[in-house]
Amino acid sequence: MRTVKLTQPDAWQQMPPTGALRKWMTDRGSLTARIVSNFSDFNLLRTSQHLAVPLHDERRVLHLRCGELAMVREVVLRSGSIPLVFAHTAVHPRDLAGAWRGLSRLGSRPLAEMLFHDPLVSRMPIEYRKLPKGHVLLRLVKIDTTTWARRSVFLKRGAPLMVTEVFLSALVAHP
Repeated sequence: MRTVKLTQPDAWQQMPPTGALRKWMTDRGSLTARIVSNFSDFNLLRTSQHLAVPLHDERRVLHLRCGELAMVREVVLRSGSIPLVFAHTAVHPRDLAGAWRGLSRLGSRPLAEMLFHDPLVSRMPIEYRKLPKGHVLLRLVKIDTTTWARRSVFLKRGAPLMVTEVFLSALVAHP
C-alpha cells in the first residue's frame, strides 16, 4: 500500500473555517448528495477531462515524477445555471485501467457515485484552505477573489484519487 501525506504547513490545514460554511465543508458524506437535498434543480456540468500537468501537491500525492501528466476532471455543481462548487479531481493515468477505471466513463454523472457507494473506497482526512486571489483553481473558474476550498484523497486498493472542491459564492451565501 502506498503512503500518502497531504499536509503542507504553509497552505492546507486540518482545521475547517468557522461560520456558516463550516457545515458544508466538514460533512464527510457526499457533497453532491447534500447539494441535491438543499437545491431542487441540481445539475453537474463537466467542464473538462484530460491529461494535464498536475498541481504540485497532486503530483506528490499521486506519486508522479516531474513532467508526468495526471488525468484531471473538472466539474461545476450547479443549481439551475448558478454555480455552487467547482470540483477538480486528479488521478494517476495508470489507475484509470485499474482501481479508478470507472472515472473515464462517468461523463456528466457525479464522481460521488463511485466514491460513496463502493466499500473498497476509503477517504483520508479532509484539509481546508482559503485560496488566495489568483490561485490556479480560481483562475479556472474566473474568480477574482479569495474563497474556501477543501481537499481529500480517496484510496481504492491503494490507488489515490485527489479531489479539491472550491466553494463558490452562491453556496457560501446559502444557509
